[in-house]
Amino acid sequence: MITVLYILLALCILLFMVLVHEFGHYIAGRILKFKITEFSIGFGKAIFSRTNKRGEKISLRIIPLGGYCAFEGEDEDNTSPTAFNNQKPWKRIIVLLAGVAANFICAILFSWILLSTIGYDVMDIKKVDTSISASYSNNFQEGDTILEIDGDEIDFAFGKSYTTAVTELKEEAEKFYKDDKNEGKSFQFDMKLRRDGKKINVKATMYEVVSTNDDGEQETDYLVGITVDRHVYSFFGGFARAFEVAFGFAWVVLKSLWQLITLQLSIKDIGGPVTTISTIAEYTKINFANVLILIPLISANLAVFNFLPFPALDGSKIVFTTIEWIRRKPINRNVEAIIHFVGLIILFAFVIIVDILHFVL
Repeated sequence: MITVLYILLALCILLFMVLVHEFGHYIAGRILKFKITEFSIGFGKAIFSRTNKRGEKISLRIIPLGGYCAFEGEDEDNTSPTAFNNQKPWKRIIVLLAGVAANFICAILFSWILLSTIGYDVMDIKKVDTSISASYSNNFQEGDTILEIDGDEIDFAFGKSYTTAVTELKEEAEKFYKDDKNEGKSFQFDMKLRRDGKKINVKATMYEVVSTNDDGEQETDYLVGITVDRHVYSFFGGFARAFEVAFGFAWVVLKSLWQLITLQLSIKDIGGPVTTISTIAEYTKINFANVLILIPLISANLAVFNFLPFPALDGSKIVFTTIEWIRRKPINRNVEAIIHFVGLIILFAFVIIVDILHFVL
């Protein structure tokens, strides 16, 4: 029952992201006087539908894996002056971009909430363990913010995450201490910290620490002697950093797409809507606070994905509209409609296949 509740929560989060995207189209369309025929969450048969006084149908459909904001004359020739394709190209481009913009604004807002409540990629030193080395009191202080480790900026998108940087450093330390030439020496590295608003450089040491576990076996670890936790920003500090984090999430998505195209990333490592829902459910079950990380990440994901110039996506429609603007006449509407339809079929087939592969392989 608990698992089912988390899956329902994940579904609601995904639907909320879709709602934000489509609401962006809707608001821009309303402002620019486009005729909207239907605003729908989900696909398939309608389980709820009503028409407002402006003649717009508001629908909730049975398959909760998407949605749409339908405009009059969007995929066909229409003589009505309010029809989508009869509006000026710049107006159509604004409406098409509005969904992406709404998702990105959502990513910024929830990144702000994330940073101002639990923090994300930047770490603060919460405790200095002087039992490992008394010299730590000279290098580290509680409250120091870690900016760089051994020359690597601590930034999940444009540098390295704290976990990755420390893991790589431990691997280097292990090689160092196993080398007989380094007997009696200590593995040292540079760190950049922020202390009392100023950036400082310190020389740190990672020690080889041997301990005995509960089974009486010896274990070796490599420790710096500090305990860290996420840096929580102030209200205004979180807002300033939120833009960078939102762009970072978008960059991570773009980087993953490039790795997929260049075969650096296996297709089984990605997934469609079902994988997304199961991942959200899994991470929120581990720690409910992970919702604050997943929402801006998914929102940035939707923004980037819809901006791609692939048929049926907003990015492709922007390309067709831009071509029409330059040529001063549209590409044959029927040809464009067929291209978008084929693109939609390919997208549906792709997300179904990657979902199956994700769970089978």
